[in-house]
Amino acid sequence: MTGGLCKLKNLRFLDLSINHFVGHLPRCLSNLSFLHLLDVSDNSFEGTFPSFIYNLKSLAYLSLSNNHFKGTLSFNLLANHSNLQILEIGSYNQQDLKVDTENPPFVPSFQLKILRVLNCTLNEPSHMIPTFLYNQHELRMLHIGHSNMEGRFPNWLLENNTKLDYLNLSNNLLTGPVELNAATIFSNMHILDISCNPIGGIPHHIGSLFPNLVTLNMSSSSLQGNFPASLGDMKQLNNLDLSHNNLSGHIPQEFGKGSNDLRFLKLSNNNLHGPFLPSGSNFTKLLSLHQANNNFKGNIPDGIMNSIELRMLDLSNNQLHGEIPSWIGSFQNLTFLILSQNSLEGPIPMGFCKLTKLAYVDISQNNFNGTLPKCLTMPDLRYLHLQNNKFNGPIPIVLANSPFLLTMNLVNNKFSGQIPKWISSFLNLRILLLKKNKLDGLIPIDVCQLKNISIMDLSQNNLSGRIPSCLKNIAFRRLDLFDGTLLGKFVVPWVTRSTEYVFFPDTNTLVEGQNIQEFVEYDEQDVDFTSKNRYETYKGNILDLMFGLDLSNNMLTGQIPSQIGYLKSIHTLNLSKNHITGPIPETFSNLKQIESLDLSYNRLSGHIPSQLTDLYQLSVFSIAHNNLSGRTPERVNQFATFEASSYEGNAFLCGPPLNRSCSSVVKQPTPGIDTPPLGNDHFINTFVYSFPPPFFVTFLGVIAFLYFHSYFQIP
Repeated sequence: MTGGLCKLKNLRFLDLSINHFVGHLPRCLSNLSFLHLLDVSDNSFEGTFPSFIYNLKSLAYLSLSNNHFKGTLSFNLLANHSNLQILEIGSYNQQDLKVDTENPPFVPSFQLKILRVLNCTLNEPSHMIPTFLYNQHELRMLHIGHSNMEGRFPNWLLENNTKLDYLNLSNNLLTGPVELNAATIFSNMHILDISCNPIGGIPHHIGSLFPNLVTLNMSSSSLQGNFPASLGDMKQLNNLDLSHNNLSGHIPQEFGKGSNDLRFLKLSNNNLHGPFLPSGSNFTKLLSLHQANNNFKGNIPDGIMNSIELRMLDLSNNQLHGEIPSWIGSFQNLTFLILSQNSLEGPIPMGFCKLTKLAYVDISQNNFNGTLPKCLTMPDLRYLHLQNNKFNGPIPIVLANSPFLLTMNLVNNKFSGQIPKWISSFLNLRILLLKKNKLDGLIPIDVCQLKNISIMDLSQNNLSGRIPSCLKNIAFRRLDLFDGTLLGKFVVPWVTRSTEYVFFPDTNTLVEGQNIQEFVEYDEQDVDFTSKNRYETYKGNILDLMFGLDLSNNMLTGQIPSQIGYLKSIHTLNLSKNHITGPIPETFSNLKQIESLDLSYNRLSGHIPSQLTDLYQLSVFSIAHNNLSGRTPERVNQFATFEASSYEGNAFLCGPPLNRSCSSVVKQPTPGIDTPPLGNDHFINTFVYSFPPPFFVTFLGVIAFLYFHSYFQIP
């Protein structure tokens, strides 16, 4: 291919973008001195930055982005590329390319219209803003992101380029303030993203500066002060993200009645208070509303009633109270509902029955009671978080209509009765958390059908009977058939309007148009689970790597099935505080990935298998308060780190780290051979051990009496 291309010396347009090309760009492309357009973006080209580019002085369009180039791009060597209008370099997922615009300083002969520098190391060691931009006055699109750029926010850049439509300086180290002449109107600006910079403030008149903005992102920008009322002047605003700042005060009425095109609003992680939307808000096109982690108070206001197109509603971690209004059923396209960590109460309203598209429901850590409405149907439900409420009665059978469930979290409620047999219908279930309820009866073998489980917590209930040996059929591991983002993260779709540019290199013209684009955003779910004696929250990618089984604090009996030792990928196993008897299975030596093993407060007997010392990942181990006997495991590998507390409460255990010599310990009788079986209370044990001697003496006395009585009897 390259040999043929390099012979086309009069070639003007070469577009190799969006293919699967690998290797190095051929140096012979330097022969194509008449090239106006060279686009090799979105491939897997590698090697040092192709220096032959410096020789292609006819280029008007150069895109090398999203490849694997390394080395340094020296901008001064492009100074004489007078036709250059569009330059795109860097990649979204690597930072191996260095860009130097200052060594030496230069005055460019070109006037760029589009410049994209993504994820590059810019101007080491100063990381200064490129000074050649002072001479650029025709910019339409400028994106310098993730490039460690430092300095004051370049207000001059906007004033010098009044045709700017798109400005993205996100993820740098630019400081404020943003100071623009109040009399200047940047009417061409549609997208402004200066997020993840310590800007510190937002102009109160920003709405009049950028009246035609479609997207404004100033998240994570250390913003202080009140929410600017002038944002209501942006009549075309689709997307507003001011999250992760320190904004305070109320959301002003002017904003609620202004931006009628608003589709995506994210104000989470601030200090805003009052209603989460002003009364009379007119956001009829709103699709996604993120207001989590603020100080919003009161009932859920009717200011949101006009937003009937909502897909995402996140009001978590505020101070909302009262009941969920019945009109929530008017959001019939609602897919994500997150109301956790508030003081909401009462039953779930019947209006929920109209929300048939729900995929993510988190109403945890409130005061809801009762049960789920019988008319509720959620066939697309993937994630359900009801923990830390006051729900009662049986586990709602309406959940059986959600076969694609991945997470079911019912922790710390008042659910009662048995674990239903229909739970086996959740063939995709990855996380089952039923901890701290009033469930009783046996652990049904139906849970063994949940072969894709990674975390199962049935602790702190009243479950009885034996541990099902079929639990060995459950994966307790990461499954390749699932997308790695499915469990720890969930996808929130949203739609925006942006500017689209088409470049015609034959006439060196750039044509602007409007484009409707669909984006996705990833949000994280979190799950609380006890591992290594710590009750912690796992979220995001970490959650996808956590595997555990917790059956502690129940009334389980019988022996530990040896099959449990075949859960080779499990990280946490907790069977403590039950009535389990018998030995520790030697098969536990197969638990090569286990990090936390707790068998304490049971009635286990026999010796500790010496093979357990091969569990090299084990960091928490407890067999305390059982009836185990013999010598403690050799102090090698991880077992060299366990203290006496791991073994305490076993009267017949000896050896380090216990302060009990094995020579001083009386041999404990072997259960089932030398002693009768252990009973369940002290009286029975005492009776069993004390009954045989008196019975034997009495029996001999009766025989002797009968013998001598018959001997002396008169015929």
